[in-house]
Amino acid sequence: MDFEILYRLYFRDVYRYVRGLSRDEHLAEEIAQETFARALGAVDRFDGRGDVRAWLFTIARNVWVDHCRRHRRETELPGEDLPGGGDFAGALEDREEVLALHRILHTLPEPYKEVFGLRVFGELPFRAIGQVFGKTEGWARVTYYRAKSRILRQWEAERDESEL
Repeated sequence: MDFEILYRLYFRDVYRYVRGLSRDEHLAEEIAQETFARALGAVDRFDGRGDVRAWLFTIARNVWVDHCRRHRRETELPGEDLPGGGDFAGALEDREEVLALHRILHTLPEPYKEVFGLRVFGELPFRAIGQVFGKTEGWARVTYYRAKSRILRQWEAERDESEL
């Protein structure tokens, strides 16, 4: 595997993924760089059977989580900006929020809707979700993150409309 080509092909994707997690372009740049440094050290363990982008996203997520743990006071952990503090069960205590969440879920395209439902309501681990779809655990994680991001954007948009 030519690592320079891998870097050129996927750096932008990894950067955008991390930018979505961190909401900080400079931090996303650092984490994306660290992702490729770790990938270079682990390239011999990549068997080539899976999607290289999902593999890189998995590494990026791990780098992000490591960063969050090191800077716990400075950085929100993924999901803390969700209704109920990242705990959807907590958000579901309010009947109106339940209805709002279900309205949003019904607008999600597949596979986002099903992956999100399996993770949140079915409480399945990412590995099991990947198996349901015949995909990898990394694919399930990325798909769940994208679903959650869509839900948050729509949730905030609806909240902003109701404040008008």
